[in-house]
Amino acid sequence: MKKCLIVTGGELDLAFARSFLKKEAFDKVIAVDGGLEMAEALKLIPDYVVGDFDTVRPQVIERFRKIPYIVWEKHRPEKNETDTELARSRGLTLGCSRMVFLGATGGRLDHMLGNIHVLYACLQKGVEAWIVDARNKLYLLDEGKTFYKDQLWGKYVSFLPYTEQVTGITLTGFKYPLTKKNICRGEEAGLCISNELIKEEGILEFAEGVLVCVESRD
Repeated sequence: MKKCLIVTGGELDLAFARSFLKKEAFDKVIAVDGGLEMAEALKLIPDYVVGDFDTVRPQVIERFRKIPYIVWEKHRPEKNETDTELARSRGLTLGCSRMVFLGATGGRLDHMLGNIHVLYACLQKGVEAWIVDARNKLYLLDEGKTFYKDQLWGKYVSFLPYTEQVTGITLTGFKYPLTKKNICRGEEAGLCISNELIKEEGILEFAEGVLVCVESRD
């Protein structure tokens, strides 16, 4: 299983990132534009640097340019894809079967929402992909999942519809159980927010659709 770390230019708690990286190993590292400054702070040497380089200081680029094996992929600012989307596509072409995005939350909300949509191409190709920060782990699901209390990112587990509708949601082992409930975007948004496991295992099942899942802590 080839794992890829994508460091983007959003907000990043460096203490959390350092702790996270001590526990995880990655085969490929991709820095996205301003994420190159985050990579430098974390003492990461990326394999690829992707973006239009409009949010990274020239002196940072100059320092990394001295490292011979880094592959630079510079794109025009006027493009249809976000820089993070281009980095995701590079990760897919490298054959990565798991991707983790750091620095993909905080800052501009349009970028953060775009980053959530970046995960969808990974889901379609059977690639595990997560956005993580100090409080959250976010990913998409197109099938059921078993949650284990001792492996959760935090106390809370929330589900929101990514597609227009998600049908037949059943939650077992959760504080707020459900049985074959349909949920739609823009309706009863609180129904699946801030749920908790009351047993060591919690089971999510559903029939059709795609869910946004967020494991979180205060």
